[in-house]
Amino acid sequence: MSTRTADYDFELPARLIARYPLPGRADARMLVLDRATRTWTHGAFRDFPDYLHAARGDLAVLNDTRVLPARLRANNGALELLVLGPADDADDDLRRVVCLVKPGRRARIGAHVQVGDNHGVVESIQAEGGARVIRFDAPLDPELAGGELPLPPYLDRVAEPLDTERYQTVFARRDTRARAVAAPTAGLHFTPEILQAVPHAFVTLEVGIGTFRTVKTDDLSAHKMHAEKYEISAATAERINAARARGGRLFAVGTTTVRVLEGCVRDPQTACIVPQRGATDIFIHLPKTVCHLDALLTNFHLPKSTLLMLVSAFAGDRAFVLAAYAEAVRAEYRFFSYGDCMLIL
Repeated sequence: MSTRTADYDFELPARLIARYPLPGRADARMLVLDRATRTWTHGAFRDFPDYLHAARGDLAVLNDTRVLPARLRANNGALELLVLGPADDADDDLRRVVCLVKPGRRARIGAHVQVGDNHGVVESIQAEGGARVIRFDAPLDPELAGGELPLPPYLDRVAEPLDTERYQTVFARRDTRARAVAAPTAGLHFTPEILQAVPHAFVTLEVGIGTFRTVKTDDLSAHKMHAEKYEISAATAERINAARARGGRLFAVGTTTVRVLEGCVRDPQTACIVPQRGATDIFIHLPKTVCHLDALLTNFHLPKSTLLMLVSAFAGDRAFVLAAYAEAVRAEYRFFSYGDCMLIL
């Protein structure tokens, strides 16, 4: 099994990048992969509930994080900030904030940053990636400050009014602790009706900017994975453990859910999930395998991305996944955040 980054590359015509969502959330096509037979069939996302059997205890687990309107204009438009999160793990009020800043030459240490009535000062510059730590006089609220949703760079456009609704899942949590800078895109396909039709539970993982970055090292073992905060509530832990005890299958909705359930803390005596909040920097790639999940619903991902590597590890076969991707290209599936999806069983 290869650990070479180059072996996760594939050709993708630009016309297949879904720059806008389909008219309906549930209108996506769905390529269904069978790991046992190494075959696939073409279907539709609306069929997803048919694959779960409540009577046997199957459970879908979704990431309910909310995307922060994290792109801000500061200093009368002279600076663009992308808020990545609090500088301190214990700081929930966004007073000291980590931001990517453009242009960086105007945000040296000691530079003043004005967002509306809120004044900030650049305290430090992180060695890796060049993000700035900015201390504001008052807690920064991107929504009140007129922030925009930070659309993925491959969409090659600024956020429009339709994105306010469509780049957010219908089940995104409302409290301010969930601060993702990217959507858990497999969840974007769900309508309230389809969600109600499947037994489900929620975890939270605050998707970070690293989700868009391709691996730069030639060997996967040299890649440093970004850490992302997660939370598993007592109710969710109970539902997942009960499903497992009944022999039910766990369906992960999205790679972010896989990261939570593979990277979380488990009771050492029973291997059951315990309620928790933490951070995970787990990097799932072959020859590692996914141990705690039975099925994965996911969108189509970037070449040479950690997400494609995770999907290959879940399927247990890189060549099988890349062949399925080639079939998706041939059949002109729509790729990336607003695109179609794949169900791996």
